[in-house]
Amino acid sequence: MPITSVDTDHDNLTLTIVADFAASKERLWEAYADPRLVEQFWGPETYPARFFRHDMYPGGHSRYEMTGPEGDKSRGYWEFLAVDAPNSFEVLDGFSGDDGEPNRDLPSMRMVFAFDETADGSRLTMTTHFNSLEELEQLVGMGMIEGTKSAMSQIDRVLADLATFAASLPAQLQKLSGTRVRISRVIRGSVSDVWRAHHDAELLRRWQPGADGWEMTECTPPAEAGSDYRFRWETAAGEACTISGEVRQSEPENRIVQSERMDGIPSETIDEMTLTPVAGGTLVSHVVTYASTQERDVALASGMTDGMEAGYARLDGILV
Repeated sequence: MPITSVDTDHDNLTLTIVADFAASKERLWEAYADPRLVEQFWGPETYPARFFRHDMYPGGHSRYEMTGPEGDKSRGYWEFLAVDAPNSFEVLDGFSGDDGEPNRDLPSMRMVFAFDETADGSRLTMTTHFNSLEELEQLVGMGMIEGTKSAMSQIDRVLADLATFAASLPAQLQKLSGTRVRISRVIRGSVSDVWRAHHDAELLRRWQPGADGWEMTECTPPAEAGSDYRFRWETAAGEACTISGEVRQSEPENRIVQSERMDGIPSETIDEMTLTPVAGGTLVSHVVTYASTQERDVALASGMTDGMEAGYARLDGILV
């Protein structure tokens, strides 16, 4: 069990939990920064978590869902108030409604996560600030300490696994729900370089030229929120494929949300891309939402992940 102390301070309305780990401070930080890792331990063992959004930068947001043994669900959110990688981050933590959005009628807490080096590895100090003594006692009475102990007991296993999500792996697909998937890959370049590669027409033509026999003939990259983008590929035989859409949100070098429409497919998808600095480069995470499970499965069967990997492998070579 990594937890070494638990202190409930009724005067200052705080709950402080200290845990020690054999892994490096940077590795421990990355476990919280990478949505593929944090979801493996944020929920108690009997309530595993799934993160549908995880934007670890000031002003960013996370949305997660924990599922119990009977299929019951508990949803929550983080709002990142401060991020000082790899030393600390501060969030507003609260409950979400069935739609996954914050429920402001329920209590929220300010949580500070501090990461320090130790002689044997690293230490995490997690301090939760409550709004009132009643709120502190209520959440502690609901099992907050026991749940946190159960959740943190899983971190050692995540820290020891250096292979599952290594930077050298190709693009990976995870099904998040009946209509959502996450496709992730680490690119060997800075966040600034990877962001530019998704917005610069010249770079896009280099790493997204299309499959063998195809040529990119149109390239209007995404820009600010409200802008349109359009990509078109053609073959000498006259075949063509067009992908277009609108930028819904854009937070440069952190996150972009855009709709996507493809020739011959009546409905649109929503692609949420987040860039996170990690060891070895930049973690690119796409959370794609489809209109239905059937459309999701059709897209996955088309080789979408392999196509994204081919492009990102080219980009890896360009940015090195």
